[in-house]
Amino acid sequence: MGTTGEPDREQLLRAVEGGSPEELGELLDAGPGPSTAPELREELLATARGWYEEGPEARLRRLTGAVGPARTRQVMEGPFHHATEITLGGRTVRDGHGGILTLLEWTFRILTPVEELVARAVRHGDPEHCDWGRSALIFDLRQSPETWAQKVAFHRHPDPLRRLFVAEVLGAEAFNYSFVQHARWYERERLKVLAAWVEVEDDGGVLAELLRVIGNEDFPGARALGLRQAGHADPRVRRRVPPLFGRPLDPDTARTVRELAGDTDAGVRAEAAQALGEEPLSPEDREVLITLLRDEDPQVLARAVYTAGHTGDRTPAVTEALIELLDSDEQETRLAVAFALACRNDPHTREAYARVGPLGPELAGDHRVDGLWRWKMRNATQEGTE
Repeated sequence: MGTTGEPDREQLLRAVEGGSPEELGELLDAGPGPSTAPELREELLATARGWYEEGPEARLRRLTGAVGPARTRQVMEGPFHHATEITLGGRTVRDGHGGILTLLEWTFRILTPVEELVARAVRHGDPEHCDWGRSALIFDLRQSPETWAQKVAFHRHPDPLRRLFVAEVLGAEAFNYSFVQHARWYERERLKVLAAWVEVEDDGGVLAELLRVIGNEDFPGARALGLRQAGHADPRVRRRVPPLFGRPLDPDTARTVRELAGDTDAGVRAEAAQALGEEPLSPEDREVLITLLRDEDPQVLARAVYTAGHTGDRTPAVTEALIELLDSDEQETRLAVAFALACRNDPHTREAYARVGPLGPELAGDHRVDGLWRWKMRNATQEGTE
């Protein structure tokens, strides 16, 4: 292909057939771009399209003649997405051919129709699949009014999965469009779409994603929206309510957070525990936090311990609730409690770290291990030369 180190035709075809967008992306970074020979471009695109349309398992059966069940496992595709790896008839491929087709088209400067990009994203029904991630990435790169309008129109689509995809992409635009021409226009239009959409969305999963997006930015009316959604039947929606409230909490939002701290869903209680940590604790809040420190769910307990370590409340009742947790059978809980006590500059810190016990490799590099050293430094006068 001209330059030493560039992939040859066979390497590229193997990567396309193999179904891993990450692997193909690495090869393309070293080699072919828009100037690739037209016949090779067409061959790569046709190969990717064939595997995508037929499906990897069906094509493996046809190519190998294998019968019986395929062996499958989930594998990571980059740090945030995954694919399914399929082994059949002595061959192994991944099911990321939609992402591969999207990647090739973008590399060869072919503008994939917006409808097709969305269809590829949702084909597997999984927001963490690499095909979903590749379509989202291309939308990040295609910043034109025409693409934007066609993409946003999907927020009225009858398929909730397509609406979910567009909601996620709109969330990413809060960061992407700040660097492009007409950024203020895009932001104004984006907020208008979100404000109208969130009032009519009836799918819990999509509504939860919209609230996540809104909670990550300074959105007008977020407080009122949170109060309206606090009693939603879907726990995914209720989990998104506490981040919608501005700080400091006013009486209505503080009461709502306390109510959510008693929710039947552990994820909701965990979000409430975190919201409490951003406030000076009233006596009522303190009792709620102590209750959360005795929660049986590990996620709730972890958030509550963190809150207890970082709140300005230093009352003995909270300290005692933390010390009770040093009897936990879970070493990570004991470490979290020791760190919380260190953050509170509590005199029980040394004893707490002693009760954590020898750390295995999974916790040895944890930042909370340094809590004892930092506590000693803060108390150097009292600790002598330690």
